[in-house]
Amino acid sequence: MKISFNTWVYSSFPVWLPAYTLEDVIPRLARIGYDALEIGAATPHAYPRYVPPERRNRIKELLDTNGIAVSSMLPAPGGGPGYNGASPLPEERRDTVQQFNDVVDLCAAWGGKFVLYVAGWQVFGTSRPQAWEWSCEGLKEIARYAADKGVTIAVEPTPVDSNLVESADDAIKMMREVDEPNVKVMFDTYHVLFRQEVQTDYVYQMGKDLKHIHLSDSDRLAPGQGTVDFLSLFQALKDVEYDGYLAMEIAFDKRNVQPDALARDAYEYVRALAEQAGL
Repeated sequence: MKISFNTWVYSSFPVWLPAYTLEDVIPRLARIGYDALEIGAATPHAYPRYVPPERRNRIKELLDTNGIAVSSMLPAPGGGPGYNGASPLPEERRDTVQQFNDVVDLCAAWGGKFVLYVAGWQVFGTSRPQAWEWSCEGLKEIARYAADKGVTIAVEPTPVDSNLVESADDAIKMMREVDEPNVKVMFDTYHVLFRQEVQTDYVYQMGKDLKHIHLSDSDRLAPGQGTVDFLSLFQALKDVEYDGYLAMEIAFDKRNVQPDALARDAYEYVRALAEQAGL
């Protein structure tokens, strides 16, 4: 069992505050006991253009000194550049592929093995089949680039925010159509809850192709503070012999949070419950 913490809540995405540099966040999470960080590709953490070689090296040294790994990285879709892989604008689709490739480079430089793929969203006036095709084309290009870096791309269903890959079935369908060996799937308990579905169903549907998971309770609360049945979820993960990270992605959609306390509460709850489930 390995526990990771997504750094959004310490970042400026999508809410501007609270905000800390990645250099500040690494020792905080290591002190709590996390095995790894999941780093968002947004300023002030790891927007690729803002991480020149000397800073990349400095962060790698800081990770090593604190004994904490990088479990995964993910882009920050939306905002000015959009980074919508299903955009009707060819320029945006090209920039999306480049942004993902730049995130892959960062992830590999810091020893990470997974980059999460948000498939984009269908813009009004674009047919769903066309949006799907564009996203798959971009994913295939990204996956082939990532393969040379030893990085796996995990497709994430995001129904709260988008309208293209919304379910386990959609993620599996995209994985199979792209048909690259380093394209797998993941899911976020918060998005499953949004669809009023059962988290364990996603585990059994994805099976051996499930390579990453985001843990969040209802309303993006820390695990144990809402309605999600995490014990059954962890037992299902044990059933499919899941060996990836348990990655918290919590409370980043509001300003009134205490990030350290939130991270500590989540860590203590998940570690105890996962041990109870035999993970």
